[in-house]
Amino acid sequence: MKRDRSKDAPKSAAELMAELNADPDYVARMRQRDRQQTENVEVYQRAAAPVLRELVAAGFNVQSLGELRQTGAEYPTAIPILLRWLPRVENAQVKEDLVRTLSVPWAAPEAMPALIAEFKRADGQERYGLRWAIANGLAVAADDAVFDQLVALVTDRNYGKAREMLALALGNCRDPRAVNVLIELLADEQVVGHAVMALGKLKPKAARSHIQGLLKHPEDWVRAEATKALAGIDGLPAAVQ
Repeated sequence: MKRDRSKDAPKSAAELMAELNADPDYVARMRQRDRQQTENVEVYQRAAAPVLRELVAAGFNVQSLGELRQTGAEYPTAIPILLRWLPRVENAQVKEDLVRTLSVPWAAPEAMPALIAEFKRADGQERYGLRWAIANGLAVAADDAVFDQLVALVTDRNYGKAREMLALALGNCRDPRAVNVLIELLADEQVVGHAVMALGKLKPKAARSHIQGLLKHPEDWVRAEATKALAGIDGLPAAVQ
């Protein structure tokens, strides 16, 4: 018969850790995890090394791509280097870091075709994060110069939810066709919320009746975005329901 432990005094964090560290299976799992993390870092560093060497040679004293982004300064002269390496790097993490480092306004319009090409080139389930990062970069800097390419990607349902930020990118465009594309995307449950957000940026009166129907959408955040978009179209403060 098992002893009732419900009335035992709760164990301290130190006691719990001592028990775990005395468990051979736990210790083995932690060691395996640490080895895998070390290996992942080494693989990343090897893949990123050629890019970083070229950046250093160009005068950028950085040890990682993230460090380049975090300086807070613009780095337009680094853009050609990053673009040259983007299609050549195979490591998914390094490629995603390159994408994020190119996802800045001063990289446009030069970087936009390259990002679109990488979006189409990415494949496999593990590439979803890469596609989403690319789409996020396009939402930052894409404009009418790549409007047709954006439409082709965002309307292709084979790309799934990775299209969310592509819908938002259409909100940067002044091409009058953007409104009709976004209205059509309101019927696509994978991107409806981001399509509403883009329409909220553009504030087209023609979209009002289409957005109105989303006030009863099952997702709270979609209803909230619809409310904000309608307020913008009507010239009202965003908080007005």
